[in-house]
Amino acid sequence: MTHQFSRLLIRRQGNKPAASEVLNAYLTQCKKPPWTSYFVKYTSVYDDQWGQSHFNWPVQETNYHILRTGCYPYIKYHCTKRPYQDLQLEDTFFRFIKIANLGIPCLAYGLAATLLIKHIEIVHTSKGNVKIYFLYKEDKGSLY
Repeated sequence: MTHQFSRLLIRRQGNKPAASEVLNAYLTQCKKPPWTSYFVKYTSVYDDQWGQSHFNWPVQETNYHILRTGCYPYIKYHCTKRPYQDLQLEDTFFRFIKIANLGIPCLAYGLAATLLIKHIEIVHTSKGNVKIYFLYKEDKGSLY
């Protein structure tokens, strides 16, 4: 990595935690729930998972399947505790659908979410606290 590129990357990140750090911190903070679904504002994080739609995410010894989409002004995460699985085909499919729809449904979802969000939680990261948003308060141990 060139020095100029690394300086640009650091400037872009600023004092924001990476979206992946917020994901790890939240799942750990909640004692690795069976599932969760939340929004985080683009302005609160550095989006280091840009372009990923459906992927495995290890948190210590636990694996999660992550469904992720940008829905301005948020990034939406749906996390389900599941065994590791090759998700490359699904990831490609979801990206294709988003591109084919020009991102319009994602934008509509994000704008609607601004009106529907009813619950906020704080996630503690190495770069400070980050608010994450929910359509409703979740029962952390619930299977559904």
